[in-house]
Amino acid sequence: MLVLFVMQLNNSRRGRPPRQSIYQRLNEAVAELRDRMGGLPSPTEAEDIWTSIWYQEAHQSTALEGNTLVIEQVKALLAQGLAVGNKELREYMEVTGYANAAKWVYGQALDPGEWAPDAPVTLTEVRHVHELALGPVWNVAPHPSATEKEQPGSFRRHDIQPFPGGMTPPSWVEVEGAVADWVKSLSANSSTEDPIESIAAAHAAFERIHPFLDGNGRTGRLLLNLILVRMGYPPVIIYKRDRSKYLRSLQRADCNDPGPLGELIARAITDNLYRFVVPAVAGPNRLVPLAALATKERSVISLRAAIERGRLRAQKGPDGQWRSSRAWVDEYVVSKHRRV
Repeated sequence: MLVLFVMQLNNSRRGRPPRQSIYQRLNEAVAELRDRMGGLPSPTEAEDIWTSIWYQEAHQSTALEGNTLVIEQVKALLAQGLAVGNKELREYMEVTGYANAAKWVYGQALDPGEWAPDAPVTLTEVRHVHELALGPVWNVAPHPSATEKEQPGSFRRHDIQPFPGGMTPPSWVEVEGAVADWVKSLSANSSTEDPIESIAAAHAAFERIHPFLDGNGRTGRLLLNLILVRMGYPPVIIYKRDRSKYLRSLQRADCNDPGPLGELIARAITDNLYRFVVPAVAGPNRLVPLAALATKERSVISLRAAIERGRLRAQKGPDGQWRSSRAWVDEYVVSKHRRV
């Protein structure tokens, strides 16, 4: 039985790429975006890309906290100002506030203007993001324990009960100093060997401080994206289906093991890169990895099989990845239908 268990364990490990290869794949993809496609376009240059990300982030990040609007309702709310469905006003305002903050984050990260910071994030930005995200819902459903000094954008003046995993946030009298120290610590992230893992550790550290009375998860994910986009990465979207994995990873990071959280973030960024960004900025004739060409109808596996059969034109790069173009995939689809 022991031998069988070890074989099964080895097989499961064999099917999952090591964490360092996930980081490497992300770094190569971001380098390719920067060197061959000009980097992340601004929201002004590529409104469609950022709007698609915006809808998903506003939906998924609020859903992580229990919001029950579905993606179609989120799109109607943000695109047309329509409160579709029979939900509490609070739920629509949660999404509205988060979306306002996310849109500010995207623009601020790529075109800061007068806000141009000399650090990855400033204390003023921490407060401002929270104010944007929580302001609309606070106007209709303020936290029942909040005092006049605990409005959106203001640090808590209450102590927080220990987390389920046993971690206890600092006393409220220590919060402002703890956030100031956290902001200072961010400057070292870009110079580390694994910046994503360092950023993951920073995200978990912010959540441990829990500087606000409410909205710490939403604010923490918005600040995470502010840091990532400033470093040239696409925003990360933590999907509701990954909530349990996300919370477990935060607990591991609380125990000085940010690896699982770093891996979760790296996978999510890579998915967003190939789902939203690369297909839009590459153009029909540029060679891109197969992941950027895959759809619900044509998976990466089926595209690779078409290449191996000589049906889809592609080139294999020095990194071992097959690359094709939208034009070549369209040509393959047309020829496939002709054969049928």
